[in-house]
Amino acid sequence: MDEWKLDFEWLRVRHIVKDSMDKKDLPDLQSILYLIGIQELGRWDSEKSFSKEEKQDLMHVAVCTLLEEDGYFNFEGRDQDGWPHWKEDKRFDLKGIDEQEEYLKIKVIKYFDALEQLNGGFAAHEGE
Repeated sequence: MDEWKLDFEWLRVRHIVKDSMDKKDLPDLQSILYLIGIQELGRWDSEKSFSKEEKQDLMHVAVCTLLEEDGYFNFEGRDQDGWPHWKEDKRFDLKGIDEQEEYLKIKVIKYFDALEQLNGGFAAHEGE
């Protein structure tokens, strides 16, 4: 993806999330990964906040979801609490934080494109 197109599409996704969450600031990559993790977990309890460890787990869920189609992870199923689990099939071979972030941004853009085609958008939840 050309750099200008990546910048444009990434900004578009950030605005989608900002607007759907009714926030004033644009979210960063970590925030969007957290929200994708919640989406993939498939449940939201507005009465309960996620612990710091659960938030990290949710970002891991998002990364596994995003990298699954490229063969990095293989979905194994859900545990008794409903949390999804993956097995690592190959090592993530991109070196350097900038390259990794760019790759994840591209995957996030594709994730949002697929959601828009599937059901008209991201099912955001208010809260954290």
